[in-house]
Amino acid sequence: MNRYIKLVNFELKRFMKVYLALIVITILAQTAGVILTANEYLGRANKAIYEELVPATQFIEQYGQFSFLNIARTTWFMGPIALSAAALIFYIFMIWYRDWFGKNTFIYRLLMLPTARLNVLLSKATSIFLMVLGLVSVQYILLPFETAIMNWRVPAEFRADLPIQEIIQNFPYLSILLPQSFLEFVLYYGAGFMVITMLFAAILFERSFRWKGILIGVGYVVLSAVVFLTPLLTILFTGEDYLYPLEMLAAEIILGVVVMCFSIWLGNHLLNKKITV
Repeated sequence: MNRYIKLVNFELKRFMKVYLALIVITILAQTAGVILTANEYLGRANKAIYEELVPATQFIEQYGQFSFLNIARTTWFMGPIALSAAALIFYIFMIWYRDWFGKNTFIYRLLMLPTARLNVLLSKATSIFLMVLGLVSVQYILLPFETAIMNWRVPAEFRADLPIQEIIQNFPYLSILLPQSFLEFVLYYGAGFMVITMLFAAILFERSFRWKGILIGVGYVVLSAVVFLTPLLTILFTGEDYLYPLEMLAAEIILGVVVMCFSIWLGNHLLNKKITV
């Protein structure tokens, strides 16, 4: 366990500069987005009220009150989230290929450490998972802060104040990133961890069998996705709903755990049997 924790810490340190840059970009871009979006709305209001002599109530009726939803729809808000997601998806591949194609082929030194190779695989998956949770935590902290800036910039009569929960619920991507219950958290992020293990297995197929491994890896990801989505695909193709909602949920959880555990076992098998140092 101690070696596993050290490996997780090692992997986190290797990506820390980029990771901190993503956090800084998110904070600066979203904060700037709040201010600029609010200023744009206020500029439109001032022009209508003071230049065109439109009553404030009429302006509000025509354009609506300003709320955080106006901000959440902008690139200023969504851009950093998309950038962070893309960076972490890229890192799922980079975390392996950097070790193979780096300056000193570091993967061979890593696999020769006096620890089970399973720890190497799990430490890489855990580090990515922890970075995802870290970025999500930053977003949780930012929402109240950004709401406070909005309240400071926009007068109360022009503003529609929304609870944080309502802001999240109004945007599907936010409700997935920021689950509102423990069950949703387990389901969404459990599925995310399953995808990481599937992609790791595909990468190790490629590393084990090279060009042929690419086809095997892609095929494995597709097959795993089909297995996981079997209950939903059954409804799609037959038009019949054979399971109650709770039964459907239980089936998806069981299949997700099976796919994740098999992917971890498969990745460990490839590391031990097919990749030599």
